[in-house]
Amino acid sequence: MTARTAIHNLQVANPLLNFINDTLLPATGVKRDKFWQGFNDIVNDLAPKNVALLAERDRIQTAMDQWHAAHPGPVAEGQAMKAYRKYLSQIGYLVPEPKKVKATTAHVDAELAKLAGPQLVVPILNARYALNAANARWGSLYDALYGTDAISEADGCEKGTGYNPKRGAKVIDYCRHVLDRCAPLKSGSHVGSRGYAVKGGKLIVTLSNGKTSTLADAKQLVGYTGDAKTPASLLFVHNGLHLDLQINKNTAIGKTDPAGVSDLIAESALSTILDLEDSVAAVDADDKVLAYANWLGILQGTLSEQVQKGGTTFTRTMNPDREYTKPSGKGSVKLHGRSLMFVRNVGHLMTNPAILYKATDGSLKEIPEGIMDAMITVTCALVDLQKKASHPLRNSRTGSVYIVKPKMHGPAEVAFADELFGRVEKVIGLKPSTVKLGIMDEERRTSANLKACIAAAKSRVAFINTGFLDRTGDEMHTCMLAGPVMRKGDIKNSVWLAAYEKNNVNVGLACGLRGRAQIGKGMWAMPDLMADMLKAKIGHPMAGANTAWVPSPTAATLHAMHYHQVDVPALQKQMEKAVAKQDAKVLRDETLNKLLQFPVVAKDAANWSAEDKQKELDNNAQGILGYVVRWVDQGVGCSKVPDINGVGLMEDRATLRISSQHMANWLHHGVVTEKQVQQTLERMAAVVDAQNAGDAAYQPMAGNFNKSAAYKAACDLVFKGKAQPSGYTEPLLHAWRLNVKAA
Repeated sequence: MTARTAIHNLQVANPLLNFINDTLLPATGVKRDKFWQGFNDIVNDLAPKNVALLAERDRIQTAMDQWHAAHPGPVAEGQAMKAYRKYLSQIGYLVPEPKKVKATTAHVDAELAKLAGPQLVVPILNARYALNAANARWGSLYDALYGTDAISEADGCEKGTGYNPKRGAKVIDYCRHVLDRCAPLKSGSHVGSRGYAVKGGKLIVTLSNGKTSTLADAKQLVGYTGDAKTPASLLFVHNGLHLDLQINKNTAIGKTDPAGVSDLIAESALSTILDLEDSVAAVDADDKVLAYANWLGILQGTLSEQVQKGGTTFTRTMNPDREYTKPSGKGSVKLHGRSLMFVRNVGHLMTNPAILYKATDGSLKEIPEGIMDAMITVTCALVDLQKKASHPLRNSRTGSVYIVKPKMHGPAEVAFADELFGRVEKVIGLKPSTVKLGIMDEERRTSANLKACIAAAKSRVAFINTGFLDRTGDEMHTCMLAGPVMRKGDIKNSVWLAAYEKNNVNVGLACGLRGRAQIGKGMWAMPDLMADMLKAKIGHPMAGANTAWVPSPTAATLHAMHYHQVDVPALQKQMEKAVAKQDAKVLRDETLNKLLQFPVVAKDAANWSAEDKQKELDNNAQGILGYVVRWVDQGVGCSKVPDINGVGLMEDRATLRISSQHMANWLHHGVVTEKQVQQTLERMAAVVDAQNAGDAAYQPMAGNFNKSAAYKAACDLVFKGKAQPSGYTEPLLHAWRLNVKAA
């Protein structure tokens, strides 16, 4: 039994109580009585509203099920779509679109408002990952290229175990061409350059032919370190991002380079989301305390972690700011040394046993976890807001707190988040709208009403982002009764998906987010396939997104090159003008007609071959089991899970939602049988066991089907998937993880 202490109408688990009273409140200066009375009042007032919003989700899904049962099959444009949209308006799924919405968000840091660059998402429970992400603002392009498949291993350029000079030469050539594109010279090329110096405030480059040149645009040289005649580094700026050319002839690389160049450091992850949601397994007070303590430590600048690497142990801490001498030699330039950090709270669905509250009927209920996250994470952020401007480890320099709020369904739920943050601000003494809101556009009802969602939090919105994985899962659950969903690979070419990605940018620009907020795109999920990422992910900045998610610091450094290729702020300005010229009503009609085409086929068109059906089942089952076994048995919420072909994929609950809903849908419509699914799960359990054979902590599932909590959880996700709220996996995962922890 969890030991608890009563405070007002709250019953607080002692580990959380002790963290708040003994660590958090002393660090922030918030009085204990003020905090707990305010927290109690927020829970009393807002928990019933939270419950009502979830009931509204259920009401709407029931109405959707009724429609789809009566009108099976896909809905294309024309009269069928007209009738469908009319019904959606009648049940409150679609709300009238506000005519003019302009975000008024103020005091937003440049990383979100003005600049364009990669964004990391990491589980906050893992201090090492959190520190790596915080420090991923700057990354070695030499290392990112040499250590990944971004540089081919053909023709003797293998990575091998030691340094391969031939591969190194390819990396150096690549980076010199980056300089030619991003900091071009008046004449000649950086390729083969023999020397760099700063003279009279200008860059002097000795070319391969012995002649000298300077920058085509002298303003691109921002600063240098060391001596002007023989600088240790040179700092350039291009499209708002910096490149730091390192010069050191005493290094293994520098001594072989004619100019002594040893590395090219790229400004990479401008922002990071420290995640309390999809990438963590946090189910009780102990888990939440670890998460909150890491968030507090990051904001204090005190978080550290012992790291073992290459046979040595060292302490990883947060990087300091970077300082350079101005080109004139007079004065200095200081740049932020760390990624700007958000924290992602949980959505409105889940409750947590860390705190119980007395409901209006007198019963004790678990606290809505999103309310708990808001109160505690915002209070943690006070330590950053209270820092002096000169503090070396500040997060926000404009005095804001950045919180991403996921899985909200429509404007009423966004308005609830706005009200919640306002109540927290009032309790702990912050100015209204200090807390900035990141709206995840990842649920179908939010996409269809995005402008109204932005209007509901127009003084807070600092981020909108497409999450195509959760969005696909929500599509599947919403249209569960309409018919068999397409194969997963085919869904990527659906009409709704292209419309969804385009609509997010267009609505964001129409609502004035340019210069005030991020408009972001989703994750590249294959951290080992960087060559493919470099080919594909340039599509995100080209679509007008000023950020996109990457799975690692290395990926951030490589993806940063895309923002040197595309001037996103300039592109957004052009797109904004184009959107303004279009008739708003016509644009909304055209968009909705595409956005609302759910990915199902007519029942008589679900004529996939037996082989194709089994391949789909194998892929889904292996992905579910590979993720769930680590989540339930080990409490790992995000990890690189090998897929059925052995390709490592960054898996979290969003991918799990898709796979489980896909199988639940095919079961419901008789595309596959329960026996077939069960046999597939059992066979794939052995495959996953083999893939995890090197993990000493791993508990095999095959042969232990009646005892393995992870296996039974995976079965529940499929066979009970149709009944899960919005198709979410959290309720079942949390229940099974709590069982394992209790045992």
